[in-house]
Amino acid sequence: MSSSTDPFVSSQSQPERKPANMHPARAATRAVHGRVPRRGHGAPLLAPIVQGATFVQEEPGAACAHTYSRASNPTVAELEDRLGAFEDALPALAFASGLAATQVLALACLSAGDHAVVGAASYGGTVRLFAQILAPLGIRTSFVDASDARAVATAIEPRTRLVLIETPANPALSLADIAAIAAVTRGSGALLAVDNTFLTAAIQRPLDLGADVTLYSTTKWIEGHHATIGGALVTRDEALRTRLAFLRKSLGCIQAPFDAWLTLQGLKTLALRMEAHSEAALRVARAAHGHPALARVIYPGLDDFPQRALALRQHRGGHGGIVTVDLAGGRAAATAFVRALRVVTLAESLGGVETLATHPETMTHGDVPPAQRAATGITPGLVRLSIGLEDPEDLVDDIVGALDVAHDVVHDAVYGAASTAAGEVTNVG
Repeated sequence: MSSSTDPFVSSQSQPERKPANMHPARAATRAVHGRVPRRGHGAPLLAPIVQGATFVQEEPGAACAHTYSRASNPTVAELEDRLGAFEDALPALAFASGLAATQVLALACLSAGDHAVVGAASYGGTVRLFAQILAPLGIRTSFVDASDARAVATAIEPRTRLVLIETPANPALSLADIAAIAAVTRGSGALLAVDNTFLTAAIQRPLDLGADVTLYSTTKWIEGHHATIGGALVTRDEALRTRLAFLRKSLGCIQAPFDAWLTLQGLKTLALRMEAHSEAALRVARAAHGHPALARVIYPGLDDFPQRALALRQHRGGHGGIVTVDLAGGRAAATAFVRALRVVTLAESLGGVETLATHPETMTHGDVPPAQRAATGITPGLVRLSIGLEDPEDLVDDIVGALDVAHDVVHDAVYGAASTAAGEVTNVG
């Protein structure tokens, strides 16, 4: 009998095996298998859900991989290892939400008297955290146009400890030049964090461009099925990771095992899904481009995208699944548009297999001051589309059809009012 540990391969035909550590494998392979594949005889192919709060310890003070699930859990650790492997980084840290991850990041870097620079075009919850929660604690924040690296450099002060940018920014998709901003922060003592939720490491790799940490709402594209809430921080800095882990344990905001397990399943198909989302988004953007109901269509894959050269340099294999449309008729047109949609669903969030429409002014960015919304391109007519995995032609038909309805509604309102006014003038005297 063959001495091979695999009974289905003979000693004569068995090829030379690669080392068990698969870290040199490409990112998509590591997302499926992890750094070390599950090859033990009888091992489950899927990582199990360890739905336990506490763990057996051999003796007091003895080292133990897991003691209490508020600090660490085997299922959560499996997700963390694969998220880190996906970016050639240390194991990630998984959180109960993206905002929990943002909070821990802020507290790891900032204390009373410190200063942060945050992209003005950021998720509304991020703005709320820095402007309303951290400000009373004595932490000052400058919200700047992160699409201008010089503006970021100008905003940095001696007490600046954190620069947080989001690229593409939510929801108007302005881009920040990560490498240029990293060059600015490198000599300042400030840590550079990049919210990479919209593209994930399947398309954009901030750590390779000089960022210190990447931030995710794993709720979105990484989990990909609108089934969980979660967040993650990824870094290559061991000391920073240790600090983040301590704060997460102390604040009690680790991700739950079942949510981590679901996110693991989503991560396995992330690279393939992002490719499909990007292709469908480009088709939708091109189909909507030039529609009379629209003031503009925003998508980095379009030739007329203002930062097209940066998009081509910073993104790889696509530009993500978010298409933002700005209806010329304002709030009334946006309302008519979303009401006319049949395949696309009006809902908050993004990044799942179902296509969603969101009205940022009244939904995701309702807490952002109106002046800041306007400065970052959030108009009353702006609608963010998260393009899912339905047949792209069905999406095009639905979205273009709804734009037709919105155009007719606004046209009738404008010309109907004009006709009424003309009639009133004619009837006078």
